[in-house]
Amino acid sequence: MASYLVPAREARVEMRVVNSRFVATVAPAFTVEAARAFIERIKDEFADASHNVSAYLIGHGSTVIAHATDDGEPSGTAGRPALAVLRGSGLGDVVVVVTRYFGGTKLGTGGLVRAYGDAVREVLDALPRAMRVPTVVVRFSVPYGLYERARYLVAEHQGEVEEEAFGVEVQVTARFPDARFAVFADALQELSSGAVQPEVLMRDEDTIVPVDAPRTEDG
Repeated sequence: MASYLVPAREARVEMRVVNSRFVATVAPAFTVEAARAFIERIKDEFADASHNVSAYLIGHGSTVIAHATDDGEPSGTAGRPALAVLRGSGLGDVVVVVTRYFGGTKLGTGGLVRAYGDAVREVLDALPRAMRVPTVVVRFSVPYGLYERARYLVAEHQGEVEEEAFGVEVQVTARFPDARFAVFADALQELSSGAVQPEVLMRDEDTIVPVDAPRTEDG
């Protein structure tokens, strides 16, 4: 599975268009069931709203599951533009609900399309990203004379040391992006003249790694 961007956590923004209030809430969702549960939670929170328009993308690229609903708005004016913005964001495993409180002034078809699209753009601007990365956890033991150089190799190949045990040799447990592990293993064998072979403890297709911080008004 390839790496791709996902929401790091839930985020929310509010905006006003003419007299209507729009509240956009976005979150990670790794299954259709999780996306539906999130949508229902937001609908319960804003049960008095005029509309709770939703859209989600589960997966990424050619394997994505996409869905959107207008929730009572004119067909094609709400869910479709919200989904279009999600598709253009580069994110996967994402769900958004745009809640509208009608303010008494109709926005028209074009106004609704712009408003729902803009609401999703604004909440995505406030959203911290993470990377969904397949990883592998490995363990290996090295003599003390090779310890520092082995640690350097871990960092050089985007690994992260999770545990170290100091005995007759140094036993290291580390996590690597799956795509980098084979290259690291070759480098470690070269360093140790073939004496050290890392043992794979587990593989995780769904490791979430934060890649940026939430944006603020101060930048």
